[in-house]
Amino acid sequence: MTTTDSTTRSGGRMSFEGTKRAMAEGSRWIPGGASSDYRLGEGALVFERGEGALLFDVDGNRLVDYFCGAGPIILGHNPPELVEIMTRQLHKGVILGGETEDEYEAARLMTELVPCAEMARFANTGSEAVALAVRIARGATGRHVVVKFEGHYHGSFDPMFVGLPHRAGGVTSAGRLGTSGQDPSAVVHTEVLPWNNLQAVEDRLARGDVAAVITEPLWRGYISPAPGYLAGLREITKRHDVVLIFDEIVSGFRVGPGGGQELFGVTPDLATYAKALANGFPIGAVAGKRELMSLIGGGPVIHPGTYNGNALVTAAARGTLTILGRGDAYESIERAGGRLISGFGSLLRERGIRGNVQGVPGSFNVHLGTDNPVSSFADTTAVDGAAVSKLVMALQVRGIRAIAGGHFYTNAAHADELVDETLNAFEDALAEVVG
Repeated sequence: MTTTDSTTRSGGRMSFEGTKRAMAEGSRWIPGGASSDYRLGEGALVFERGEGALLFDVDGNRLVDYFCGAGPIILGHNPPELVEIMTRQLHKGVILGGETEDEYEAARLMTELVPCAEMARFANTGSEAVALAVRIARGATGRHVVVKFEGHYHGSFDPMFVGLPHRAGGVTSAGRLGTSGQDPSAVVHTEVLPWNNLQAVEDRLARGDVAAVITEPLWRGYISPAPGYLAGLREITKRHDVVLIFDEIVSGFRVGPGGGQELFGVTPDLATYAKALANGFPIGAVAGKRELMSLIGGGPVIHPGTYNGNALVTAAARGTLTILGRGDAYESIERAGGRLISGFGSLLRERGIRGNVQGVPGSFNVHLGTDNPVSSFADTTAVDGAAVSKLVMALQVRGIRAIAGGHFYTNAAHADELVDETLNAFEDALAEVVG
């Protein structure tokens, strides 16, 4: 293998002192020095810019980016075609107080690419999209209970912020609230079940008060369901007249143009989107069957929002979906991600290190401490989280930026030489962390 990174090649380590100073100063005005709690921690960085598959921080470090903004960056940072589109739109206006052709075309493109999409409605974030999908389901059924699954994240709003790991220890908080300040009454109609257990779903839906079942079709963007599980969910929900919602905020447009629905061959009633839909511009969307979507837009279910479908982000969505629809971006992602999954796995096996690489080329995770892939919330306790955290930091000082927990996203700008560089750094980092 060869590398183009002089820091990695020389065995040096990057310093992040500038980030520490900037965050300390920034914390005078922003709590913790960051606007998302999920961007805090040992690996937090302050950046100056992104370019392609690279990041440049305030210390002058150049890092290969597998964080990808936590998933939205699918084409790479500042792809020229999209930059041109957005520059034109900035000159035209951002929020015009009405609709645009870009908005309609972005929705039409979604109906071409997404199996369940007969119509689409735009919001601003994934959390908003989930809230809207749940509201539509309740409006359609006249029921209130929503079933979700252990460990599945469906946004930060109170009703869905349950059944998640504690940030500190990785222990389930399925025992109800996920954060201080959460309204206990908001989760009264949210029920948390174990994933991959169809009998548990059957038993709960038989009570007749469930409006919707919501699941990530590809949990965390890299954990596949048990064979037949999603098809079983589809059959059970249909039989009980319950709305099936796929949360495709991570998987949508990342694992392929049709997302998890296309990957697993199961079509839900509704699906939620954000992240890769607009290559980093803040957007959310709900797509689904016409009979359900028609409950909004003049029907009995109300969905207002000043920023919904604004001219800037829908131009970004139209441009992103147009580029993705050509297929070239997915070919690049498949190549880069496939090489990394294979290469990481080979390095683990060659060194006799207990671990595995799980996921798809556009989104995968490195686990240490277990040879078995994760398939349930209980399985996550077998992963050596401390070792994975050390590996992520060992990679970061070598110029490779991954997500805490060992998650890697790839984008269309991850060229072969950057993959080579990453594999070299991974080999060095493994030697440091595991020996």
